[in-house]
Amino acid sequence: MSITLSSDLDQAREKWVKKPMDFLTSRSLSPTGDRVALTARGQVYVAPAQQGRLTEASRNRKVRYYSASFMPDGKSLLTLSDDTGELEFWKIPANGIGAAEQLTRDGKSYKFDGEISPDGKWLVFDDKDQKLWLLNITDKKMTQIASTDVSGFGGFQWSPDSKWLAYVEYAANLYPQIKLYHVTDGRIVVVTRDRVDSYNPIWSEDGKWLYFLSDRYFQSLVGSPWGARQPEPFFDKTTKIYSLSLRKDGRSPFLPADELLALKDDKDKEKDKEGSKDKEMKKEGGEPKKEKGVEVTIDLDGLQDRVTEVPLPASRYRGLSMNDKYLFWSESDVSANPKSKLVALEIKNKDIASKTLVEEINGFELSRDGKKVLVQKSGEFYVIDASGSPPSEIGKSKVNLSSWTFTVEPKQEWRKILIEAWRMERDYFYDPNLHGVDYKGLLDRHLTLVDRVTDRDELNDVISSLVGELAALHIYVGGGDRRTTPDQVSPASLGAQLARDEANGGYRINHIYAADPDYPEVTSPLNKPGLTIREGDIITSINGTPTLSVEVPALLLRNQAGLQVLLKLKSASTGKEYDAVVKPISQGEESNLRYSEWENTRRLRVEETGKGELGYVHLRAMGGGNYTEWVKNFYPVFNRKGLIIDVRHNRGGNIDSWILEKLMRKAWFYWKQRNSMPTWNMQYAFRGHLVVLCNEFTASDGEAFSEGFRRLGLGKVIGTRTWGGEIWLSGRPWLQDRGLATAAETGVYGPEGEWLIEGHGVEPDMVVDNLPKATFDGKDAQLDAAIKYLQEQIKKQPVEVPPAPKFPNKAFDYDKR
Repeated sequence: MSITLSSDLDQAREKWVKKPMDFLTSRSLSPTGDRVALTARGQVYVAPAQQGRLTEASRNRKVRYYSASFMPDGKSLLTLSDDTGELEFWKIPANGIGAAEQLTRDGKSYKFDGEISPDGKWLVFDDKDQKLWLLNITDKKMTQIASTDVSGFGGFQWSPDSKWLAYVEYAANLYPQIKLYHVTDGRIVVVTRDRVDSYNPIWSEDGKWLYFLSDRYFQSLVGSPWGARQPEPFFDKTTKIYSLSLRKDGRSPFLPADELLALKDDKDKEKDKEGSKDKEMKKEGGEPKKEKGVEVTIDLDGLQDRVTEVPLPASRYRGLSMNDKYLFWSESDVSANPKSKLVALEIKNKDIASKTLVEEINGFELSRDGKKVLVQKSGEFYVIDASGSPPSEIGKSKVNLSSWTFTVEPKQEWRKILIEAWRMERDYFYDPNLHGVDYKGLLDRHLTLVDRVTDRDELNDVISSLVGELAALHIYVGGGDRRTTPDQVSPASLGAQLARDEANGGYRINHIYAADPDYPEVTSPLNKPGLTIREGDIITSINGTPTLSVEVPALLLRNQAGLQVLLKLKSASTGKEYDAVVKPISQGEESNLRYSEWENTRRLRVEETGKGELGYVHLRAMGGGNYTEWVKNFYPVFNRKGLIIDVRHNRGGNIDSWILEKLMRKAWFYWKQRNSMPTWNMQYAFRGHLVVLCNEFTASDGEAFSEGFRRLGLGKVIGTRTWGGEIWLSGRPWLQDRGLATAAETGVYGPEGEWLIEGHGVEPDMVVDNLPKATFDGKDAQLDAAIKYLQEQIKKQPVEVPPAPKFPNKAFDYDKR
């Protein structure tokens, strides 16, 4: 019997991209600020700043365009696309009419965005191999300017005459330096020293000054290490704006006027009069002198010493730009979610004060002629005058993108996305030999599967199969334009374990989750102050609906997180019914609550069994936010005789050095006041015995911490062998439809010259496993082993504060005179 399965394969059909901004990868303002080029979902569109036609510039759906920027003539766009199967630079018409011109052809490495010179003759760019390239647009000849093994290049800025390139290169000490390159003779000039961070160079329009940002202001907001939790120096606003005179006789335009400047101004006025005479001659048919373009002349002798500050306080400056009258930059505050604003400063020598133009921006760009500014704000674009004054009504400057929508062919995209993922792993993977696999052959084999893919999730399966051949962890595949359900239902929870109890007419509360009572922000809705709900009580109805009328009470709590819910309950002790109003928590909050209870029960077990001599710290992960867990739990027990640092289930991150540094602090002397117990320096150094707990779910930086803890001789590691992933990842770049295929980019090896952890994990010093049945019954053999080990060590090597010595007798003996 033959069976035919039919499907309309709706996920493979042409679809409309209704929100292109969700897929935006680049934006560029035209030289005069009248148009904006936008790259989204691999396609390039040009929108008018005010009125006009929205143009599809790319016109080739089989190609992914990664970025697009206007050429100096405003008629063409410089794009980076994969038309050849590799990332190459192309020039395409901005109006979408005409043929594309390929500019680069080497295809040897992943190219990054470049910068075209003002005369349109040169293109500079760098690549993943950390090489800096110069392309002659006319003859397509490429010249390697430099290469580095530190951290790549950036900050490309051309001089007004297109003869000098300013760029940033990291020195061996990881400090960014500004350098200049001369396109004619190939000279490289080091502009700033490697003693300070200097970056974001820009040229003045007259070619006489180079402005840049530099981190040179270090005033700590914390004055000393004295205080709770060992406060450390914190540098808030470190950046200032600097100017560098390219000529020996350069005088900063911000310097106050003096008598010598007045004489110079008189001479300039005479020159202006001569210029006016030339114009009159032109009107009368005479032949005035032809105006010369800007010619940049640099006095190299003493160049590094001609740096001056722009008279502004230090702050958090970024994106420095300028025209002939103003400096522009973005400035952000210091917070968990910093907000940026667009700021301008008039270039003058009196009444110097910056002015905020637009608040809460996501980015900005100055037009090439310096007359317009493109502002990105809350998912919208605005083109305002570069006048140095806030726009009166910024809404009138909004770029109208309401009609911007286009179609994509998923089948076409899926093939490109697979190649993208393959190419990114090829170019970003830490081992250029790709662990010895035939990676090109693997691509060919997997491309045959693409035609059989019917939705985005299946494509992720194919990508996973391909990149999985590299046999490395930290390669994650996911996301993309996947099917979503029209109705999004959010489950909620009462923060308790419930069991159906037909005999008592509802659901019995078997257990109310209880986290750390000293941090009551994480607690069960049933455990809030003022409530009398107890374990064993019966929930008979939720918002008037009998709980036995549904399969599970969760059905009555859908979309109720954070809202008031009326419960009717029956007391287990008295049998009386009572009402209670609670606010259910979200599914994520419930997960956090349950995890918090597990942490708290571990801590309490250590407190009880260790008889107050042992401390316990659990780190869920090694992200910046997880340092809070360290602060909350380490400092209260820093003076104990033993400490357990539990990184079981640790999901990784990058703060291992923060924790290890704290554990490496040593007490090397003691302070003693008359009526106080001794304290020690270094403050909050842990003087007792240490142990780390790890298991098979300890991953990534949790493993690095475990290995570092042992290698640095801090103590023993107890538990089971860890996950085995230590090639640190890169999350860039996004795939065409915002999918992700991360690359394992940075390998880790030890001083002995061997790769660490990857593929094997960290072997504990003492192997102790938590067996499933015993764990289910509430036992924790690993924790018990750690407690026992520390108690034994304390017995062998007691941890006591040495007593203060006898006070000296410094009385002068008068009898021996």
